[in-house]
Amino acid sequence: MKSLPTFAAPDDGRLPDEMLSAFDEAGVLILKGFADPAQCLALRKHTLALVEREAPAAPQSVFSTTSNVQFTDKYFEDSAANISFFFEEESCGASAGEEKSAQLNKMGHAMHDLDPAFDAFSRTEKLANAALSLRLDNPKIVQSMYIFKPPAIGGEVVCHQDSTYLYTKPETCIGFWFAIDDADAENGAMQFIPGAHKGPLRALNGRGADGALATRVLDDAPFDGAPVLAPAKRGDLVIFHGRAPHMSAANRSARPRHAYTLHVVDGHARWPAENWLQRPASLPFRGFA
Repeated sequence: MKSLPTFAAPDDGRLPDEMLSAFDEAGVLILKGFADPAQCLALRKHTLALVEREAPAAPQSVFSTTSNVQFTDKYFEDSAANISFFFEEESCGASAGEEKSAQLNKMGHAMHDLDPAFDAFSRTEKLANAALSLRLDNPKIVQSMYIFKPPAIGGEVVCHQDSTYLYTKPETCIGFWFAIDDADAENGAMQFIPGAHKGPLRALNGRGADGALATRVLDDAPFDGAPVLAPAKRGDLVIFHGRAPHMSAANRSARPRHAYTLHVVDGHARWPAENWLQRPASLPFRGFA
């Protein structure tokens, strides 16, 4: 099976020409051992404690890429400036003695600005160097997501491009996905269509004249190429272009697939008012400082 470009993470995060060329060609890059596995485990432990303390026990807001039910949910829109909890579609709520995280799809979208542990994990010189290497002159972190992909009910993520939802003019979105648990074919590792980021943006999500969120098709041509698995061990970092088509299968295994994702854009680009994610003036987008 074809593999995605994979390298040992540079010690200082600066990506040499070989890695940049591979990223430009494939639209995705796997950096082995970018984060300390012990720090990943500490973030996992912190997250589980936060969930047990703050998350509701029963489903109140659901996130799904198949039904997009969240687009009619004010709780979802408000999560742009909060730490919010979204359940899996198949969740029945946590039973007695069961961890709440076993029912959650994800937590988002402002942990990196509101929680000290997430702030420290997200804002490192090493990660800043990687973002600057990728030609983001004024990198700003616009959202964070902790993804649970729980055992048995972890939902499918359909093929999409992140610039559809985090759009700038010109397009500058780049995803930084950290494996908090090992990810493989069994528990729903991410998959990418290498090179397909060179094609057009296929859809654009945003607010219409009535203020409602909707996704508009820009190009209905199928992506050219087959998806390739992106297996990752705890601490590995997957970097991907905003137009890189990616997806993941449902997790029907007995193992969770926790991951932490940051999306970064260039602050010199325009952030449209139509984007779903809007911050109040009191909580502006920040870089890595």
